[in-house]
Amino acid sequence: MAKLKRIREQPFAGNTAIVCGGSKGIGKETAKEIARLGGSVCLIARHREPLQSTAREIEEVRRGDSQFVEAIACDASDEERLRPLLTDFVDRRGVPDYLINCVGYARPQYVQELTLKDFRERMEVNYYGQLVPILILLPYLMEARRGHIANASSMMGYFGIIGYAAYAPTKFALVGLTEVLRHELKPYNISCSVLYPPDTDTPGFEKENETKPPECAELSAGAKMLSAQEVAEVFVEGILRRQVDIMPGAAGMVWRLKRFLPWLVRWVTDQDYEKARKNAGKVT
Repeated sequence: MAKLKRIREQPFAGNTAIVCGGSKGIGKETAKEIARLGGSVCLIARHREPLQSTAREIEEVRRGDSQFVEAIACDASDEERLRPLLTDFVDRRGVPDYLINCVGYARPQYVQELTLKDFRERMEVNYYGQLVPILILLPYLMEARRGHIANASSMMGYFGIIGYAAYAPTKFALVGLTEVLRHELKPYNISCSVLYPPDTDTPGFEKENETKPPECAELSAGAKMLSAQEVAEVFVEGILRRQVDIMPGAAGMVWRLKRFLPWLVRWVTDQDYEKARKNAGKVT
């Protein structure tokens, strides 16, 4: 009975999760939630100071001495640097049970203001920053014949609006990658999830607001914002249930509308865009 109670209260007990992009925002709150539910976590992010600060926060919520918290300061898209660090981690701690990728950022801008460099940079961080850890850890997961890979896409991973020409394609790409991995890795008992968060109150979102065109900002203003903790709780619950598509807040409703009534979603967003242009003093 005690063991059953522990499993219910600490479903991650005895498990290890690597969380890329784990120092801030959704990644940070996801790592904290896993630790609160009994799991050990390894955080990966570029900047050492917020990484160490988050690690200290997680130490305070972990449930027992058997849990550990580690932090690796590295750009997740840098395979040459990351590979030996993850190899060392696996040698010391064993094959992780979960790989959770929350790397990514948006810098909204009018498409005519974007350069090819902007598109490449977004793809480098948002897509390759999630792909590289997968490629490094995949041989270990396949040999162990177990594991779960969870990638963070966005509502911009299934539709697009003004300002996100460099961002949305990276999030569509992550959905395609997750779909293929889910299918191909099934014989190895490796499951996959993809998260579609709506607007979320994170440091990254604050930075995103700095470059939003006025029309984009007006469209976003009408959407309900979730906290990073709210998104993380839905994300972790979905991972535990082995859900493929995890959609917090309004993401699920909009996805269903886009799936079955795409013309309606486009009509509504077009009407909202036209109104936003008028409010911004743009000629229609």
